[in-house]
Amino acid sequence: MRGWWREITGLVLPVACSGCGTPRTPLCEECGRALYGGAARRTRPVPEPAGLPVVHAAAPYEDAVRAVLLAHKERGALGLARPLGVALAGAVRASASAGAAGPLLLVPVPSAPRAVRARGHDAARRIALAAAGELRRTGIEARALPVLRQRRAVADQSGLTARQRMVNLAGALEVVPGGGRLLEGGRAVLVDDLMTTGASLAEAARALRAAIGLRSSAFVRLRAAVVAAPPLSFEEHRTNRTNGMNRARRSNRN
Repeated sequence: MRGWWREITGLVLPVACSGCGTPRTPLCEECGRALYGGAARRTRPVPEPAGLPVVHAAAPYEDAVRAVLLAHKERGALGLARPLGVALAGAVRASASAGAAGPLLLVPVPSAPRAVRARGHDAARRIALAAAGELRRTGIEARALPVLRQRRAVADQSGLTARQRMVNLAGALEVVPGGGRLLEGGRAVLVDDLMTTGASLAEAARALRAAIGLRSSAFVRLRAAVVAAPPLSFEEHRTNRTNGMNRARRSNRN
């Protein structure tokens, strides 16, 4: 119901670009180029968690791209799912094994149920569906396959270090009953909107591997793709963000 109301609101209220604020467009041409106009790149967090698949990102998590992702996830700008899906599709293409057989199976990393309820939508799942549609439009057999779920509650990750995130998520995900069978014979690609430490993707990969088994072709071809990843390591990004917030506080006091 909340998502429906947001979509109707977007039709009747003035629209501005979520990346830069340009009026009368939800995403301007320049911000669109920043989001999906470049080549997807291989990305690795520092430190890199054990078990992390090869990851490709469509764009660096900064400036307009960061603003667009936050507008979609946190502010309910649901119309951005399609351009975000286009960006994710580019990262999926880069991550997929060339010449390999079988459909691309886009497996979104699930958000915590409480986060989904608070936002009114599951951002990663929505983008995965849009990316699968974009891939099919360009002649690639693909579908979104949301077979992962949380098996236990986890703490809010926002204030945690890379090591704390790994501990927080260890064993937290599982494949739904029958999900492993659905993955057989396909090229499984884990997808998310953002990678920071890689802890969520590493845990999702562990859960898929446990369900698929060592002998499955899908296990061998497991990859990951995200819309964005920080241009710096997680710890550098976290330090810069903290320093920026401290500078803002000092400026407000002066």
